Amino acid sequence: MLGNFSYVNATKLYFGDDSLKYLNDELPKYGDNVMLIYGGGSIKKNGIYDEVVAILKENGKNIIEDSGVMPNPTVEKLRDGVSKARENNVDLLLAVGGGSCCDYAKAVSVSINCDEDPWEKYYIRFEEPTCEIVPVGCVLTMAGTGSEMNAGAVITNHEQKLKIGHVFGDEVMPKFSILNPKYTMSLPKRQMTAGIYDIFNHICEQYFSGEDDNTSDYLAEGLMRSVIKSSLIAVDNPEDYEARSNIMWSATWALNTLISRGKSTDWMVHMLGQSAGAYTDATHGLTLAAVSLPYYRHILPYGVAKFKRFATEVWNVDPEGKSDEEVALEGLKAMEEWMEKIGVKVTLTDLGATEDMIEGIADGTIILEGGYKVLTRDEVVDIIKKSM
Repeated sequence: MLGNFSYVNATKLYFGDDSLKYLNDELPKYGDNVMLIYGGGSIKKNGIYDEVVAILKENGKNIIEDSGVMPNPTVEKLRDGVSKARENNVDLLLAVGGGSCCDYAKAVSVSINCDEDPWEKYYIRFEEPTCEIVPVGCVLTMAGTGSEMNAGAVITNHEQKLKIGHVFGDEVMPKFSILNPKYTMSLPKRQMTAGIYDIFNHICEQYFSGEDDNTSDYLAEGLMRSVIKSSLIAVDNPEDYEARSNIMWSATWALNTLISRGKSTDWMVHMLGQSAGAYTDATHGLTLAAVSLPYYRHILPYGVAKFKRFATEVWNVDPEGKSDEEVALEGLKAMEEWMEKIGVKVTLTDLGATEDMIEGIADGTIILEGGYKVLTRDEVVDIIKKSM
């Protein structure tokens, strides 16, 4: 039975190769002081920075630059950004980049007017903001996280060896996001494929929960098939606009909360991957790739029916003459072969993890209850060892 739920998503999207022009429609809605948030400077090399700055100036905005957002935004960077935003009385946070920039902007947005330490309030106690929230807009340059249309924000604390995501309420979602698939084409292939696996795993995290034959599952299967097909095209030709468009659009729908409706959702792959990322600082999508197969093979006996469906509906596995478990395992084998084809079949060792990190990664893994099996700590350790 489809569970009871509510659904709202107020983020306005502008999609296409001329979508940046709609920034002119959004900027008049906000005050004069805009904090321009971006990463290591790639947007200056590819010209996106100049395009955005020109539009900001045309609209009479005062630009406060906040550059240097790292792939795994740190609590120190968050505190610096909050200080800069406060000093300049910012009216809008405009993130130009990938999911890390969008996540970071949302974390800043709930912290500017907060009178407590944001790490303690939001990432340790998981409280909701009680202060005024500064609005966020996004110009997306990498497809993967879905952060452009959700209220999630992941922050890393290297001192505490923790990487934690907080999914805030609807009011924290970006007010608007601009998605131009051409902006993703300058990414190195490794970043592109890491983003593709992030998309795919977002869908899996919601799909592998509950046994219900509901609309959310059919939507998830269609999105997975789209990602698989487009990813193989994009790996061969990264400048294929149709493939990159479908990947970008799938990324948004994979994690804008739609396909989670009526589902318990799992998210243990993310808990394992994020904990490993706190130790290695490795690319998020690749940490997910490293732990996924060991985790899914571990929980498969507790959710055989859904894994069988995954095999037949997503990977076209022929079930004739096979047991349900054989079909299910064949589906995971097909998934592994696809991961190899796109270049994301990795281990935690490949990403810099060492044996002496295993216990710490296990300690930093938050155990959730939405999947087919609530893990014990010993099971977490075993999965991490098999991911090495």
